[in-house]
Amino acid sequence: MRLRLLIVLSALGIAMPCDLFADDNAGPVKVFLLAGQSNMQGAGQIKMNPNRNEGKGSLEYLVRNEKSKKQFAHTIDENGKWVVRDDVSIWYLGRKGGLSVGYGARPTAIGPEFQFGHVMGDHFQEHVLIIKTAWGGKTLAGDFRPPSSGGETGSYYKEMLDHVRNVLRNLDKEFPKLAGRRYEIVGLGWHQGWNDGLKMDWVKEYEGNLANLIRDLRKDMHAENMRTVIAVSGFGGRKQKIDRRLGIIAAQHGVAKQKEFQETVASVETRDFFRPPEESPSRQGYHWNSNAETYFLIGDGMAKAMIRLLGAK
Repeated sequence: MRLRLLIVLSALGIAMPCDLFADDNAGPVKVFLLAGQSNMQGAGQIKMNPNRNEGKGSLEYLVRNEKSKKQFAHTIDENGKWVVRDDVSIWYLGRKGGLSVGYGARPTAIGPEFQFGHVMGDHFQEHVLIIKTAWGGKTLAGDFRPPSSGGETGSYYKEMLDHVRNVLRNLDKEFPKLAGRRYEIVGLGWHQGWNDGLKMDWVKEYEGNLANLIRDLRKDMHAENMRTVIAVSGFGGRKQKIDRRLGIIAAQHGVAKQKEFQETVASVETRDFFRPPEESPSRQGYHWNSNAETYFLIGDGMAKAMIRLLGAK
């Protein structure tokens, strides 16, 4: 019946939305949680500012520049407009829709979710849903403190859980096209660490706190197989010399090396993604100088690491 209808409509020159012929028995929606502080929010600038380094480091510059446009070609359509995916949905603190630009800290920016979503959408046949919860200036030692670390559980750990649960509980309202669909919490992406690097005491407990965060979220979300990817805090690139900053990076890599997390947790080295102010929209080193290429590469690295984890036995 569907084939006959398709033939008739094609003969009439009527294009049909892909949802019409969607498989009623499609696999569960693949859910990914992205969390952290301001750099998970994202400060990668979208629009070019020709008065600032000729617009270098903005997403508009990257899709137009001869050296980079091939890598970014999938982000625009044949008319040069930003692609809005219908197979990848995103929810970020109430902002929601098909994955596209504008889901950074402000609608004028992107974060790691941008390329992460593109890679995941290309990888999975099933629909992908990204739930992003991120707030600027938050610590793992306090704000996100997981229950297993003892002391008072962080208020943002609780808020993160509440948001994720509410979205999944109300999928039909948040994303009507996903109404009635089963879902599977597949993975967590974590990008955070600047504020914990302000005090050496917080640095020293960071690895333990992050390991506890992973354990506790798996338990609280009833997702014991949830893979986790950590994008390390590589601000300053390979020239970073501050011991507190290097300590956070070492702790983030250290979690992925723990025996219990082998093949379920990975760390992504980001120092090579750092771009200097002279090639960027700003001089805010703690926000990756607002460079869209940096955030794109972080999301790309996180997604590819996640795929490797999902392929591990």
